[in-house]
Amino acid sequence: MRHLDLRAPLIGKLRQGIYIGWLRVLVLVFLDSAMLSLAWLLANYLGSPIHSFHSLGDISYQSQGLLLLIVISYLGILAASGLYSTDDRRRSFLNLIKALTLGQIILVNIVFIYEPELVLHRFTFLLAWIFSIVLVFSERFLIHSIIVYLRRCGKLRQTVFLLGNPDDLEKARQRLEQCAQFKIKGEADLSVRSNPEQWQQTLTMLQNSGINEVFICSWHSIPDPILLFWDLRDAGIDLRVLPIRLELPSQWSEIKMIDGLTTIRFRTPPIIGGDFWIKRCFDLVASAVILLLLSPLMLGIALAIKLDSAGSVFYKQERVGLQGDHFQVWKFRTMVANAAELQRELEAKNEMPGGVLFKLKDDPRITRVGRFLRRYSLDELPQLFNVLFGQMSLVGPRPLPLRDVERFEEHHQIRHEVLPGITGLWQISGRSNVKDSEDVFRFDMAYIQNWSLSLDIRILFETVRVVFFHEGAY
Repeated sequence: MRHLDLRAPLIGKLRQGIYIGWLRVLVLVFLDSAMLSLAWLLANYLGSPIHSFHSLGDISYQSQGLLLLIVISYLGILAASGLYSTDDRRRSFLNLIKALTLGQIILVNIVFIYEPELVLHRFTFLLAWIFSIVLVFSERFLIHSIIVYLRRCGKLRQTVFLLGNPDDLEKARQRLEQCAQFKIKGEADLSVRSNPEQWQQTLTMLQNSGINEVFICSWHSIPDPILLFWDLRDAGIDLRVLPIRLELPSQWSEIKMIDGLTTIRFRTPPIIGGDFWIKRCFDLVASAVILLLLSPLMLGIALAIKLDSAGSVFYKQERVGLQGDHFQVWKFRTMVANAAELQRELEAKNEMPGGVLFKLKDDPRITRVGRFLRRYSLDELPQLFNVLFGQMSLVGPRPLPLRDVERFEEHHQIRHEVLPGITGLWQISGRSNVKDSEDVFRFDMAYIQNWSLSLDIRILFETVRVVFFHEGAY
């Protein structure tokens, strides 16, 4: 199944239920801010006034700034304590008291260090602490009670869809029916994914039904969980694992307790949406700088190739890139002009197990200059232009020829969900010394699942070292 272009959104595509989540957080932030402000104003009015708080009716500009600092400090601590999260931590009143107490202590230190001229009386401090706990606690308890009542009446429930094996679906249904937060709007057997047309109809139905999340209750039976995640993400739907058996996903990011129900959030694969554009901007700047610095070297290589053997300076080959799109990859020519025709005669000597990738250490097609270029990976330099054109990235899975991709199994296709790269984990982990094509794909998967800009930078620096010592290159 072809996925939507992950380059399109500047930020990730908004999920079906994200508006409700944002609205809930905004309402809580507004009400918490109002209660905290009221707590300090009451403490200042009933206790000994803080130097900047002259009266309730005449608050100076400096006083407003101090009150804003107080509220922001509290909100930051409440957020760090998980009191704006989507799980049961949001309703932990013990954590609420701890967070407000910690906020009070931190606030005294901030005022002492940055506003030493202010006089904060002990009684005013004590009143503010008591009023903050009482008002915020009461506000949240009232909201929680209203939500619980409405959910018992069948309202404000989160609509979910179950996906799993028949036995696990029955157990999952029983667990969710005991949880007032969720409303099961449908279910499907995992076998639906084996039929592309039927699976696409299911995804369309999920989109049109306003379903917020899909609960997976047979994680152990999913051979390609990341592909499943991408399918659901393209439809704007979250994936959550409901562990029925002991098997847990290796991709999970955190365990969420919702209304006493244990669930596992699937970690979002990176290099999508906003992450893509961060990576793309880095690629543009870095590749332009590298091209400028290495332009004299590239001119010298072009001249050496022309003098060494007949044929073009550059070699272009059709490769498979992002989303399976074909593009022409640029390299300095390192082989004789008819190398493609000669490969058919050399297939029997392929040194890569499985036959998916083609590698031959003593390849007779390589020219003298070409062997030197390959030894130091200088033949890859023209791919900097592919990076500028948006067809490649500096770091990523290598773009492979059509011949190799045609031999892929289904789980190999996940490497096409990100831009291919000039270098990657495979290249700095031995390159041609890695003899098993499955090991190559494992390196690709490790990169996709753990991407960060700092990882890209580390790989680039490590590539320089590997190339300098020409480790695993031929």
